[in-house]
Amino acid sequence: NTPRTAHFRFASVANVKWAVLGVLWPSKKFEEKELIPSGAAGAGSVVGVAALKAKLEGLKGVFDAPQADRTLDELQRLLPKLEDSTSAQKEFVDKVRSLVQTHTLEAEDGSEVFFKVPSGELLEKLRKPVSFTVARPPANAGGAAGIGTGGAAGLGEFFSGIWSGVRNALNYTTYYQMKERAGLVGANGVNPILRAIQAARPDVRLHLIGHSFGGRLVAAAVAGVDDATLLRVQTLSLLQAAFSHYGFAEKWDGTHNGFFHRVISARAVAGPTIITCTANDKAVGLAYPIASLLAGQVAAGIGDKNDKYGGIGRNGAQKTPGTVDLTLLESTGSYQLTNGMMHNLSTDRLIKDHGDVANKEVAFAVVSAISAA
Repeated sequence: NTPRTAHFRFASVANVKWAVLGVLWPSKKFEEKELIPSGAAGAGSVVGVAALKAKLEGLKGVFDAPQADRTLDELQRLLPKLEDSTSAQKEFVDKVRSLVQTHTLEAEDGSEVFFKVPSGELLEKLRKPVSFTVARPPANAGGAAGIGTGGAAGLGEFFSGIWSGVRNALNYTTYYQMKERAGLVGANGVNPILRAIQAARPDVRLHLIGHSFGGRLVAAAVAGVDDATLLRVQTLSLLQAAFSHYGFAEKWDGTHNGFFHRVISARAVAGPTIITCTANDKAVGLAYPIASLLAGQVAAGIGDKNDKYGGIGRNGAQKTPGTVDLTLLESTGSYQLTNGMMHNLSTDRLIKDHGDVANKEVAFAVVSAISAA
């Protein structure tokens, strides 16, 4: 759109004074070499000791637990023993799980299961391959799409055999650390800062935007740590967010609410919430196929909206009151967004992978939400 057209279409915010606050926090940057090489994810693929040693070395500095880097060295020394020694496998699992300090175990992403399964069973449960269904072949198929700080890409490799179990265990543990850290920074760091700004300037309108684990960060910032610290905002934009599709749900299993249900029940978002989601995003679903393996579920396309375990960046918000399903539009389109409601924007046609959110269609959706608020 030309500036004149944009000014006309978004007249309600055309003369607003804007201030942008960016949030940087320690998160794993996944390089291209960590993603699936073309043709490497078949059921017969082999991931060797050398590759896993390199992966463990690359994880140094990621985990918060005391002596985590020393533990990663010990894990490297255990690798050659894993194929033939059940005691080595148990020790390996115990050390992997010790890399993170568990605070929020959630049924909706399988973390309750991952950290409670007996050590001797975990690798066996995780050794099966998992296949993903995508909405369409991504552009430049066979290549690797890099994702910057805070991203979930680079985690989604699944291989068969013992090395599959090892790699999936490492991947899930890394996911859990990133999840924990994003939630901690959002609820305990960003939330009090924004509430202080609101207290000093009640006229300031807050519009939160988060991609990948940043989506969890901004959701946690709104939810706060309890009802008293709930943050009230104008809009919430979740771009290929990396948390459960039941994150905002009401009694998703008949009993439990989603981890961020308070955002919905307390009507914390005055304007529209938008959620981009596509089956083309395999990276955002990392935790959920692994959780399905732990639950004994193995099927093609696992992790979709009908599965117990699924990502919001793939399926949108599920079992969540006040949610409507729409489609991400071209920047020449026109949205019908409702204040106080969540809008799942299916992006199968316009977003090809996890990191493909820096485009005019996504920007148009975000500004449309802000304009509607």
